[in-house]
Amino acid sequence: MTASAAKDRDALVLHEETDGVVRLTLNRPQARNSLSRALMAALQDALDDVAQSPARVVILGGAGPAFCAGHDLKEIRRDPQRETYAALFAQCSRLMQTIVALPQPVIAQVHGPASAAGCQLVATCDLAVAGQSARFATPGVNIGLFCSTPMVALTRNLAPKHAMEMLLTGEMYDASAAVRMGLVNRIAADDDLTAATEALARQIASKSRTTVKTGKQAFYRQREMDLAAAYDYASRVMTENMLRADAEEGIDAFIEKREPVWKDS
Repeated sequence: MTASAAKDRDALVLHEETDGVVRLTLNRPQARNSLSRALMAALQDALDDVAQSPARVVILGGAGPAFCAGHDLKEIRRDPQRETYAALFAQCSRLMQTIVALPQPVIAQVHGPASAAGCQLVATCDLAVAGQSARFATPGVNIGLFCSTPMVALTRNLAPKHAMEMLLTGEMYDASAAVRMGLVNRIAADDDLTAATEALARQIASKSRTTVKTGKQAFYRQREMDLAAAYDYASRVMTENMLRADAEEGIDAFIEKREPVWKDS
């Protein structure tokens, strides 16, 4: 990657890190952080870098008045070909799967609108904290384009009838409805949103990095299994976890009534 290309990438996704918490900020405020091909590539690169780092938690937010307005429809319509569309949705699908596979938990910090692929992004993140101004929608049905790829994330997070209602009506839902449907974990006042998200991130960052990584991976793998296979898999994961140094340290610290000292191993 040339120096110029790296600079452009870094401008599209801002990166900060404090005490093991990485903050990635989508930075196309003039386009409401719509997911252009370049922005998705920049976020993909940033996540790939984080995956190889000792970071413990990721916060994903957006600059300007919106979290993310979905795909960049103007960009899409400039090249209306099957190959272009297929490449776009393959790129987006890879990005969403990268978030799920990332060793670190990813927390969406949502303010303003999160629509279509932006709503998909929220649903894909492991956790989400919404400001009171946050709004959520999958409005593709209103423009003749059903939100089929956002549907994948929604149906894995929301009750089926909630997901179907969002997808069929295209309506905008407020933060309270998003919590009720399971799309969001917590609501904070807009002025307190950053602090509330960072407090949650720091709480998770205080745990054993290895244990959190093990748990996140197991959570998503067992969810796709039938009940017996899930218990068999989870039992094997827990057995291996018990043999790790951090499990021994954590249990001993609990028994001895002291704070654990994690080795992240």
